[in-house]
Amino acid sequence: MHMDRVIAYIDGFNLYYGLRERQWKRYYWLDMPALVRSLLKSHQELVQCHYFTARISSGHGHQDAKRQTTWLEAVSTHGGVQIHFGKYLMKERRCQHCKESMQVPEEKMTDVNIATQLLVDAFSDAFDMALVISGDSDLAPPILAIRQHLPQKRVVIAFPPKRKSHDLRQAAHACIHIGADKLKHAQMPDQIRKPDGYVLQRPSNWR
Repeated sequence: MHMDRVIAYIDGFNLYYGLRERQWKRYYWLDMPALVRSLLKSHQELVQCHYFTARISSGHGHQDAKRQTTWLEAVSTHGGVQIHFGKYLMKERRCQHCKESMQVPEEKMTDVNIATQLLVDAFSDAFDMALVISGDSDLAPPILAIRQHLPQKRVVIAFPPKRKSHDLRQAAHACIHIGADKLKHAQMPDQIRKPDGYVLQRPSNWR
């Protein structure tokens, strides 16, 4: 049987904030390739898993930054994921109520990084199907470009919890929603041993 080559493109913050809004901290310790494989059909084979994120600065929240670093190290050690980093920039926002200005972190470049990788892989014939885990409507244009120029390629959207986009639904060949059951069965072991022997532990409040 012919196997369709699948590459996954995971919008890290879109997925994280969807889980956070659901209050599903117990699913943060995600094994990304396992999650992707659980969404595939029997004739589809995962050949690459790209994960797009930005490093939280320790000023944004020391414990958050530490937990993110632990997870990134764990998922890298566990294997099967290529991590791409965007940037966090501080942006000034004015409160609508008190009119005070404050600096808030804003993640930049992820959508452009995903779009770039998606188009490069499509035009270099690296996949038969792209699985995009995101609810960011900014990704609709590159998906439409693939459909127009490479009609033999398929793009499927997997919406994270609490995330959806009409534009993405219109652009993609198909859409699925990631439910609790898939997340529950795609967790890494609580302890991951690095090559140097150091043991990375699932954060205690991610249980």
